[in-house]
Amino acid sequence: MTLAYWCVLIALFLPYLGTLVAKVPNGGLSRRHNRDPRAFLASLSGAGRRANNAQLNGFEVTPAFSAAVIIAHLAGGAEQGVIDQLAVAFVLSRVLYFICYLADWGPLRSLVWFVGMALIAALFLVSA
Repeated sequence: MTLAYWCVLIALFLPYLGTLVAKVPNGGLSRRHNRDPRAFLASLSGAGRRANNAQLNGFEVTPAFSAAVIIAHLAGGAEQGVIDQLAVAFVLSRVLYFICYLADWGPLRSLVWFVGMALIAALFLVSA
């Protein structure tokens, strides 16, 4: 399995970091909160709400990243090392995005989001 495929696996689970950060400090790991976790998460404010929002964004962008990695492999137009580097950079951008979201650094978070989207586009472009 390539490094880029491992990055897909990491990206699939990375949004759950937001779930933990949102729930744990707010007492959300109790059975009571797990009966309706979406309502519980929607009721949060501050850092908990931002962590949940980062989680939701992670779930939105991961399918595009996964498709880009698979298509880059199948197209065969790029060297594996380049695909791996782009995939690792994407995962790092998602970690930085999460940090920016928690810290409430809106403008920097938006910039990091654009970098992540550019990395997804790059996976397509290098394989063309």
